[in-house]
Amino acid sequence: MVNLLQNLCLLNGTSGDEKSVRDFIISEIKGFCDYEIDNLGNLICFKKGEKTPKNCLMLDAHMDEVGIIITSVTADGFLKFETVGGIDAATLMFKKVKIGDTVGVISAKPIHLLSKEEGKKTPKTDSLYIDIGATDKENALSFINLGDTGVVLSDFTVMGDCVKAKALDDRVGCAVLIALLKEKAEYDFYAVFSTQEEIGTRGARVATFAVNPDYALVLEATTAADISGVSGEKSVCNLGCGPAVSFMDRATLYDKELYNTAINSGIVCQPKRAVAGGNNSGAIHLSREGVKTLAISLPCRYIHTDSSVANLGDIENMLNLTKYMMGSILKDD
Repeated sequence: MVNLLQNLCLLNGTSGDEKSVRDFIISEIKGFCDYEIDNLGNLICFKKGEKTPKNCLMLDAHMDEVGIIITSVTADGFLKFETVGGIDAATLMFKKVKIGDTVGVISAKPIHLLSKEEGKKTPKTDSLYIDIGATDKENALSFINLGDTGVVLSDFTVMGDCVKAKALDDRVGCAVLIALLKEKAEYDFYAVFSTQEEIGTRGARVATFAVNPDYALVLEATTAADISGVSGEKSVCNLGCGPAVSFMDRATLYDKELYNTAINSGIVCQPKRAVAGGNNSGAIHLSREGVKTLAISLPCRYIHTDSSVANLGDIENMLNLTKYMMGSILKDD
């Protein structure tokens, strides 16, 4: 699982530009399931099991990651940009970025040139630029186009019982789905590798309409604030305590029966101790006549940065809990 996750995290796939991730996933699952690609780029897979269940189950994990999009070029060849998805601009300073095949550095006015008032403020995206070594605007536009997307580059590092990488949100969910598709299945199920989650659950909305499931399990990553200076009730979830199971967020009130089944499964997991944020569940559970939905999320420190940190044991228990919930939903009555 670690090698698979590493390969996934090192791929670049900003929202709307998920092709490299999708192509890799297809190379992994080909021969293990049937699949198709829809008009939004979602990869919709059908895994034939030994039995056809009464209920239709869809598993979802999104392929896209947060990143940047180029909006303009200055006369002296610096790139201006906006973020794609939720990124704190303060985490971008002096980071190495890749836009297509072009590498650059994000920067701003040097600190020794800032006024006292400017020095007290957190940088905003509109004060930043990308230096790709261009001599002027014309030179810069020979390397990039307006509308090109990019990501902050990062390595993949194992740190004891943890891993550090970009795009753990949500390549970990993709890794779990790949593992499940490669295994022998007792029951039929659908697995969707969805697009454009970071900008509003768009891919999952249309994929769910196509699949028309009765139940859905959304495999995600979620923020963990179990760090120095944060009190226990505000830490949301803790690394090493298993996947976080949501009872409610800003987009979804999760199915109570599914939530209780997961929490009482005997598999190491934890409630997500915050009503905040959202994920593809917000679109999925409202599709057609409604879908009974549960989110199973990997606790992740420093999420939406190039240095996200997660626990390897939590990843294993995320896979175990997903298998358990699949059996609970699909087993014969």
